[in-house]
Amino acid sequence: MSRDPARRAVITGMGAITPIGNDAETFWANLTAGVSGAGPITAYDPTGEEVRIAAEVKGFDPVTWMDFKQARRMARFSQLAVAAAAQAIAQSGLQITDANRDDIAVVLNTGGGGIGDVALGERVFLEHGGKRVSPFMVPMLSPSMAACQISIQNGLRGPVITSVAACASGVQAFVEAQRLIEHGDADVVITGGTESAILPVAFAALANMGALSKRNDDPTHASRPFDANRDGFVFGEGAAVMVVEAAEHAERRGAAILAEVAGGALTSDAFHISAPDPTGSGAMRAMQRGLKDAGVEPEAVDYVVAHGTGTPLNDATETLAIRSAFGAHADRLAVSSNKSMIGHTLGAAGAMSALAAVCSIRDGVVPPTINYETPDPACDLDYVPNVAARRQVNVAIINGFGFGGQNAVAVFRRYA
Repeated sequence: MSRDPARRAVITGMGAITPIGNDAETFWANLTAGVSGAGPITAYDPTGEEVRIAAEVKGFDPVTWMDFKQARRMARFSQLAVAAAAQAIAQSGLQITDANRDDIAVVLNTGGGGIGDVALGERVFLEHGGKRVSPFMVPMLSPSMAACQISIQNGLRGPVITSVAACASGVQAFVEAQRLIEHGDADVVITGGTESAILPVAFAALANMGALSKRNDDPTHASRPFDANRDGFVFGEGAAVMVVEAAEHAERRGAAILAEVAGGALTSDAFHISAPDPTGSGAMRAMQRGLKDAGVEPEAVDYVVAHGTGTPLNDATETLAIRSAFGAHADRLAVSSNKSMIGHTLGAAGAMSALAAVCSIRDGVVPPTINYETPDPACDLDYVPNVAARRQVNVAIINGFGFGGQNAVAVFRRYA
């Protein structure tokens, strides 16, 4: 269908399974309070490894959200997504019926999908033989399976889409959802990101790359985006999902509208498989194009939910990109990184940033960047250090920058 700018995309429900809370409101309360979800790894025994800390989801029982047989046939990344989606749908008050299920889509992105189950299946095969490998292994590990499981669990027969865009995946989901609404391909989109890949080989590889913090003895202070003494990110897991729907559809059913997804953009650095372009030009273009797509002037933006990984290159480059995109207005922006508390959840990171953006618009609070102690001359913006700030937020953007130079920006604004 052709694009119809009059079809505005709004958010009516939120769900989350995160390192600092297993629902959206607990996540938000702890995020604004500056609570860290990092700690020693419990998913496996990391004794003797270079990195022994992570931001894990705590106290999650999948059978709270699905029956035991369904849970056994899902990889953990799918379980997390199904649970977060159930929360979002419940909050939205959306009633799924035969009359509307064909017009409800799912866009649920990830970075690694079921890679943890690949490792588990390989170990079972080597130790016990092929007959012991689960017959559901292949559908469990597919990155698209979280989206498919949400569709199956809820009987949703609209488009089901998964984009694997590394750490930009969660932001890209909202760009795609907004476009599905605008083009009339769906009236409702269940959208977000999910990730669960806390396994030894991933940590070993990222540690060898120099991407992870090695502050094993002080995990809650390990993730320190934009701080001069940052030494890498803390690996995290979780899922965040929202109900995005056409504004007229939401208004017709009397739904409470939390915010609008106004637009977004995708660009590429075309530079390197893991390092950002040091000029920040790709990230800058994503921000500029995202604002243009949303019809928002740079001076109207109040808050940037930064990618802010805590790696030396990313944070300096993102700062440069924000300055290039916003000019003098950059000094008036609030810029914070929730990765200081929840770690880097890869494909789910942008979706958790979307939660922060929407809640900041709703509540007039900007969450802090914790563990910010020593300013870095290369990072010279207002990072809302250590304590949340009371501030009216009418427009917030979220940044997501992934391996391979993938850049995604989504724009959220107060609905009126």
